[in-house]
Amino acid sequence: MRENSISAKRLKAIFGGSIGNLVEWYDWYAYSAFAIYFSASFFPKGNPTVQLLNTAGIFALGFLMRPLGGYIFGRIADRVGRKQSMTLSVLLMSFGSLLIAIIPTYQSIGIIAPIALLTARLLQGLSVGGEYGVSATYLSEMASKNRRGFYSSFQYVTLIGGQLLALGIQLILQRVLLSEAQLMEWGWRIPFIFGAMLAIVALYLRKNLHETKAFENQREHTSERKGTLKALLKHPKALITVIGLTLGGTLAFYTYTTYMQKFLVNTVHMSKEQSTLMSFFTLLIFACMQPLFGALSDKIGRRPLLIGFGVLGTICTVPLLSRLSHTTSQWEAFFLLMAALIIVSGYTSINAVVKAELFPASVRALGVGLPYALTVAIFGGTAEYIALWLKSAHHEAYYYWYITICIFLSLMVYIFMKDTRDHSKLNEDG
Repeated sequence: MRENSISAKRLKAIFGGSIGNLVEWYDWYAYSAFAIYFSASFFPKGNPTVQLLNTAGIFALGFLMRPLGGYIFGRIADRVGRKQSMTLSVLLMSFGSLLIAIIPTYQSIGIIAPIALLTARLLQGLSVGGEYGVSATYLSEMASKNRRGFYSSFQYVTLIGGQLLALGIQLILQRVLLSEAQLMEWGWRIPFIFGAMLAIVALYLRKNLHETKAFENQREHTSERKGTLKALLKHPKALITVIGLTLGGTLAFYTYTTYMQKFLVNTVHMSKEQSTLMSFFTLLIFACMQPLFGALSDKIGRRPLLIGFGVLGTICTVPLLSRLSHTTSQWEAFFLLMAALIIVSGYTSINAVVKAELFPASVRALGVGLPYALTVAIFGGTAEYIALWLKSAHHEAYYYWYITICIFLSLMVYIFMKDTRDHSKLNEDG
């Protein structure tokens, strides 16, 4: 009976943490999904690629706040609690989303429009910077020892689910409710209003979460300072490992998910509707694959999956993207994109638990969140901007090689690191 109660409590906590994560990432990705419609509203009329470049620049600047968010919310999570930190982060994200929904256009208020957009995006960057580390820590700590890979993979299921929700709303607006002209003029505001409303659901779920046993134990029995940079710097090898294993994975992930919708329109020359539909279905399959890869890591270890991603990503990135850029077949584009996402799953499905397994409970949320956010800000956040800039300079293929080099650098880390499944700090939580 007691075992059933523990299992029910664990499932409720993982469900609540995951749904809140989905809401947070929906708000974050709605910006990217609808940029093709609202970019003209916040910048002077001109070249569509330049307008997208400007919105991508703000997207990248939003990432610069993520390390600060990783520090602030990671510190709160390690000192006050995982639950409180996750509740605060989702409220801040939704406020940023509401702000985007109500900003007047450039034609109405001039330069104030892009400044207001940047402000909203910086707030969202602060929020999502904290969300990753804390939710990864929470899900990993709530999972049972032999199923950590499986349960923690739901972080990326809901992370991708946020993108799917944004794309699903986009498909409904595109194909059922609004014309393209209406979407360009005012319809793009709808998903941001919806995202702000979702905060009520997320707030309710997160206020009713249980705190993790690992946090409670370290709060009662650990005398060392919790959630401080000084305490974190006592784990330099773990910090370097987080940066190295994130480098190639985050760049590949943002290329094949966030940037791909624009790549399909700008380079493959699909329509916006075709691009949205393809992105939706490939991401849906991608999300469903995460628990399978996570469960596999519980059986064979984390390191084989990471090495598989590193090797295949290094070998296949240039051929896959080169072929995709020249295809005229939607089916070929679909299979090429799915092949890329299968490869990336070796990283996405387990990266959260791998990072959580590297740190003790007293600095876990900060240790997972801060170095990850720094790496994502530098590489993931600039991916779209660099890709569009190289395209505008007529050297788009250089971007394919850039991804390849970054994945290869991560591969070197995967080869020399220990398998965290067998050397997990989570086992020391008591």
